[in-house]
Amino acid sequence: MKYGLIIFLFLAFSCKNEKSESSNKSQKVIVIQPLGDFKIEKAKKVFAEIKTINPNVVLRTNIPFPVKSFYSPRNRYRADSIIKSLKNNIGIDSVIVGLSHFDISTTKNDVEDWGVMGLGYRPGKACVVSDFRLSPKNKNKQFYKLVLHELGHTAGLSHCAVKTCLMRDAKGGNPLDEEKEFCRTCKSYLIKEGWQLI
Repeated sequence: MKYGLIIFLFLAFSCKNEKSESSNKSQKVIVIQPLGDFKIEKAKKVFAEIKTINPNVVLRTNIPFPVKSFYSPRNRYRADSIIKSLKNNIGIDSVIVGLSHFDISTTKNDVEDWGVMGLGYRPGKACVVSDFRLSPKNKNKQFYKLVLHELGHTAGLSHCAVKTCLMRDAKGGNPLDEEKEFCRTCKSYLIKEGWQLI
C-alpha cells in the first residue's frame, strides 16, 4: 500500500509538471517583409528590435506590393489584399509583417476605403504596417510600437481599453506617443504565447 501511494504521488506530480510546461508555447518565427521601396536601414532597425523579444526573426529582401492591392482612386494600397498575399509565403510556424512607406487602407464598417496605420488578422499569420500616417518627430519609435501592436493581433490579442497599452485602439487618430508598453494583462497573454517580454 505504501509503495502504491508513492507511485500514485509520483504520477500525479509528473502529470502536473507536464501540463504547466505545455502552457508555455514557443514563439513563432517572425518574418519581416519590406514592401516596395521601403528603406532597408529602417527594416534592419525593426529586425534588431524584434530580435530582443524573439531570437527567431528573419529579414527578407524587398518585394513589390501585390499587383491587385493598389487602390488607384486614393493612390494607396489595400492592407487586406497585402495580408492575403503575404500569408501564403511563410511556413506554418511563422508570422509575417509587411513594412510600407505608402499609405494603406481597408474597409471599416460602412467606409469602403478607410486609411489605417496597420492591419493584422486576429489571430493570424500576417499583418502589415505603414509609417505614412506617423508623426515625423517620433516616427521610428512610433513605427516599432505599431509593429508590436499588429503582431499582438496576430498572436490573438484584441484592442485594449488601457490608454498606455500598445494594444490600444487608435480610433482613427494616432495615440502612439501615449502608449508605453503592453499592459499587465496583454503582456501576460503574450508571455504565455512565447514572447520574451521582461
